[in-house]
Amino acid sequence: MHHELINANSPRGFALCSQRKAARSRYYLQVPLIDKVEDWSDEAFWQELRLRLDPESRAKLVTGPSIEKSIAPLRSFVTESMRFGRMFLAGDAAHIVPPTGVKGLNLAATDVKHLSSALTGFYQDKSEAGIDNYSERCLCRIWRAERFSWWFTSLMHRFPENGEMGQKFHEAELDYLVNSEAGSRSVAENYVGLPLNFGA
Repeated sequence: MHHELINANSPRGFALCSQRKAARSRYYLQVPLIDKVEDWSDEAFWQELRLRLDPESRAKLVTGPSIEKSIAPLRSFVTESMRFGRMFLAGDAAHIVPPTGVKGLNLAATDVKHLSSALTGFYQDKSEAGIDNYSERCLCRIWRAERFSWWFTSLMHRFPENGEMGQKFHEAELDYLVNSEAGSRSVAENYVGLPLNFGA
């Protein structure tokens, strides 16, 4: 469909299109938590997605049978500390971010990098410095990513409790981010991912 991510903030709610392979993509629609997966046939899903996309993306949308469907709550979660005695947590065991922020895999990979370095130091160099600092080193980056994911999710989704004024604030902020070089640069830096050693 599209080689880049598409984030849509429409009056009908949020939509995300993320191409994974040449013939496979992942799609998200904001729906009420009371909805059931059975309520969303493939036809109903594609129809709703079309209604949330811009005309160009709508025209390029290629549909097919779904492989998997689920309804997931938007949630953030962080465990502090990421070490309990001789047990070290990494990835989803230690932190969860909403899919809007696309940070889950990046954070997990960074956890594994830091943990493997710490364990190598422990077993090869007989140094406990790496394992002692593992949690603190990871959490500095995790909290920055959690903050961005929470902010971006709040910005891109529509929540009735925010009211008309809250929606106007979101629209003004989106306009700023799209039309300001400084705003766009900040979003790009956080969205693509901070350097691996950022905050380390």
